[in-house]
Amino acid sequence: MARRRNNNNQSSSSNNNESFSHPQVTKLSIDDEEEEEEFVEEMTTESSNLDHSMCEADETLIGSDKTSADYYFDSYSHFGIHEEMLKDAVRTKTYQNVIYKNTFLFKDKIVLDVGAGTGILSLFCAKAGAKHVYAVECSQMADMAKEIVETNGFSNVITVLKGKVEEIVLPVPKVDIIISEWMGYFLLFENMLDTVLYARNKWLINDGIVLPDKASLYLTAIEDAEYKEDKIEFWNNVYGFDMKCIKKQSMMEPLVDTVDQNQIVTNCQLLKTMDISKMSSGDVSFTAPFKLVAERSDYIHALVAYFDVSFTKCHKLMGFSTGPRSRATHWKQTVLYLEDVLTICEGEAVVGSMTVAPNKKNPRDVDIMLKYELNGQHSQIKRTQHYKMR
Repeated sequence: MARRRNNNNQSSSSNNNESFSHPQVTKLSIDDEEEEEEFVEEMTTESSNLDHSMCEADETLIGSDKTSADYYFDSYSHFGIHEEMLKDAVRTKTYQNVIYKNTFLFKDKIVLDVGAGTGILSLFCAKAGAKHVYAVECSQMADMAKEIVETNGFSNVITVLKGKVEEIVLPVPKVDIIISEWMGYFLLFENMLDTVLYARNKWLINDGIVLPDKASLYLTAIEDAEYKEDKIEFWNNVYGFDMKCIKKQSMMEPLVDTVDQNQIVTNCQLLKTMDISKMSSGDVSFTAPFKLVAERSDYIHALVAYFDVSFTKCHKLMGFSTGPRSRATHWKQTVLYLEDVLTICEGEAVVGSMTVAPNKKNPRDVDIMLKYELNGQHSQIKRTQHYKMR
């Protein structure tokens, strides 16, 4: 997925990211239509049939003889992706502040770190006084995490377990806290949330804590003529040749990139809030309505999705946003280009619904169905578009 230009105009959140505010939003409710229900059912069929050979990696050659699902873990065996995540100060400092400023949650508690990576969250928890931390990591990075734990003198507090959460044997029957940085692009890409829910159901005590415990997905609309021309319309005429067949495919793949807040044309709409401590795995498939009201007269070329996460069990509400008006993160935003250019006047609204579900062949991928309609002074459009995050 290509990158957009650098954005130096984004407003910065507080250095500690202890709390966050969000523009006022309205959550709507509608009855799902038969087509939407069939769409979700089709995409979620066989969603539990994950390849059980994911962790059976060739120790001598990473990436050899892999299924498509194996590449998820294989990608996390490389240092670059961990460097990017660790250098994401919004992400890493927020977790650090949550742990260090709320040591009462961790003191003498048993913690499970799901998808531990380099073990940074486990190290934070150990330093905050956790009784013991079990850091589970399936990729080859688990070997590095063990060495990092030993080097920093926490071997007596942190145990690194290499393997899938669904397959490991935890040395204790229950844990007090589950912590994880599971969020993917568009919040749900890579579908690591299901793994967190599995761990919660199997090991978390009745009054245990999941961190973070809330995640919300939002939608807005942007003007993006220049970039759409460069990325999408480019295929109309490539050195004198018609390559529109690629254009159709490029329209279906959401673009993960940074959006300038000045491009935003409408209000933002809350699509879905997930309570990680209570939700079921089936809740990752949903249909949500939206109504995006134009705040100025302009053109709309794309809809943009982003998410917030929050830690509500802290002494003071803490969390962060990945929205265009917040400090940039490695998640950026997810741009869904529209086939139509919408000409919208201030006060007019684009209404519709978004249906989201894991792909039936590879549940780590996400399928999106977007229905939108505009009955405005200059545009009268009603359309359904499908997107595939791969």
